[in-house]
Amino acid sequence: MGRAQTGIHQDKQGFWCVDRIYKGTRLRNRFQSFEEAESWLIFQLEQLRKLHLFGMRPKKTYDEAAAKYLLDHQEKVSIQQDIYLLERLVPFIGKLMLDQIHDGTLATYIKDRKDKGLAHKTINLGLGLVRRILNLAARSWRDEDGKTWLETPPLITMLPLLGHQREPRPITWAEQRRILPLLPDHLSTMVLFDLNTGARDGVVCGLKWEWEISIPELGVSVFDIPRENVKGRKRGRVLVCNTVAQSIIEAQRGKHGEYVFPYQGHRIETMNNNAWQRVRKLAGIPDLHIHDLRHTVGMRLREAGAREETIADILWHTRQGMTAHYSVVQIDELLAALNRITNEGSRINRSLAMIRREQIGSESPQKVPNQKKMG
Repeated sequence: MGRAQTGIHQDKQGFWCVDRIYKGTRLRNRFQSFEEAESWLIFQLEQLRKLHLFGMRPKKTYDEAAAKYLLDHQEKVSIQQDIYLLERLVPFIGKLMLDQIHDGTLATYIKDRKDKGLAHKTINLGLGLVRRILNLAARSWRDEDGKTWLETPPLITMLPLLGHQREPRPITWAEQRRILPLLPDHLSTMVLFDLNTGARDGVVCGLKWEWEISIPELGVSVFDIPRENVKGRKRGRVLVCNTVAQSIIEAQRGKHGEYVFPYQGHRIETMNNNAWQRVRKLAGIPDLHIHDLRHTVGMRLREAGAREETIADILWHTRQGMTAHYSVVQIDELLAALNRITNEGSRINRSLAMIRREQIGSESPQKVPNQKKMG
């Protein structure tokens, strides 16, 4: 078989391999056919010739840019989410050159996401990642000659959120009783822990034993989450565990040397996995998201009469005067609030007590002045 290009050979597995050096740059790749290998080599050689003759910017594909982005951001807290987004983007734009990516070439990706029922906010996460990578390629990433990978980043249009953003969907106690037994044991444990702490998915999955701090005065332990593992990375936060969460922690001891919630000896990357998506449909609540568990904790705390400042501290919402670490007294307050939402019975008992107080007040109005006077 003839070869139009030197530097192409067939290996023992039958693949056609390119191995060519041009002016100090080594070109290596492997293909199913000779034609593919030849086309790739011709294109790469032409780019290198233009670069050496005219100082032109070498062409880079989105695949290459995505690989560099992941390599540069390995320590990012939400890197698993980025990997998930890239896996869904690459089939649509992965083989395109960076200067070929714009609103028009992203249209098929957007249509596919909409057809699968994804919300505009979720689709925008992928579009935002595309915009981030293109900006890095145009402003930060450079070749050996100091040229950026992309001359000018295109304007990527985000989808409108007004009228398309999904409202929070807290889970009811009845739905909680329905979905937990259907989940795999390890996932059911993590979901129950989340429903009693309000922690984010990434915090629960990455929770480490080394972050645990004992509070002897209260007979409990808390987790001092480092800033690097907190969304926004502005400060570290304290994760407080009520009686249910504390019992889960005790049951998890000894299962793994590093992570609190392992699965088959490894870290779980996300609770929003195939098992969760399958079971929520089976339980009749297909629109339930993992993030809704945090909203559930917030709703239950409000129903329990917790102060908004307390709820903000538990859910790590930014507020003026909020500190990264708390005193024993502050932890005791957060713990007391979380212990009010350990089960549905506690909510019912509080409601009954409130009704009884109202009934007593309406049946015995003559006692009210005396009570106020005593106060």
